[in-house]
Amino acid sequence: MKIALMDAGIGLLAAAAAVRRLRPDADLVLSSDPDGMPWGPRSPQELTARALAVAEAAAAQHPDVLIVACNTASVHALPALRARLEPDLPVIGTVPAVKPAAAGGGPVAVWATPATTGSPYQRGLIKEFAAEVSVTEVPCPGLADAVECADEAAIGRAVAAAAERTPDDARAVVLGCTHYELIAERIRAAVQRPGRPPLALYGTADAVADQALRRIGADPAPATPGEGNLTVLLSGREEELPPAARAYGEGRLLQARPLRPRPAAPVAWSRP
Repeated sequence: MKIALMDAGIGLLAAAAAVRRLRPDADLVLSSDPDGMPWGPRSPQELTARALAVAEAAAAQHPDVLIVACNTASVHALPALRARLEPDLPVIGTVPAVKPAAAGGGPVAVWATPATTGSPYQRGLIKEFAAEVSVTEVPCPGLADAVECADEAAIGRAVAAAAERTPDDARAVVLGCTHYELIAERIRAAVQRPGRPPLALYGTADAVADQALRRIGADPAPATPGEGNLTVLLSGREEELPPAARAYGEGRLLQARPLRPRPAAPVAWSRP
């Protein structure tokens, strides 16, 4: 069994680690685009072109399913990805966890990139699933970039700024960018208010990992050591995980697995 994940950068680590915990035996393909990131400031057309190239690099490895482990790509490029790859390759998108957060009661804060905050897609989710609770959209400029570089000082500044924009009475925070799940506990510590109930954080990694396995009819295996290989594609080039990925527990978990031997010929890559 082979499961591919794609993102502009290392935001895919959280979902990849979730898959690894469920199925240690699965081969993983991590396809990202360091040459083209960040995707957020790009036009929808440019972003879709980059996402298609990243997805096709992953598809060339013949996975059983592809997880789009990126909220921005899911918002803007998911229909194009499915049109290009399905039904031969099932494509699983990543949706901000507004629905479960609202079901737990409000007030809710949705932390997301500026490209996702206020988008018709996110506003639609809030209208459909959280109409009965108070929801505050919190843009987090610079946070995904800081996580991508594992820049501790920049992460601290961006988290503190977003925490200032988060209502004091928030009971839940939706992590609306997959990068944010890599620093979930730092976010919790910044937003948790003294004397209030524990803050609930809602991410997507576990949910998309479960959905990917269901889509291909695979059951979770016992949590025992496995032999699954790891293939890392950086803008189509087969490489090792970037150093910043190893700053996070999810990256270290994945790096502990064997890398697939590199092919003799480079992976084809078309640059939009």
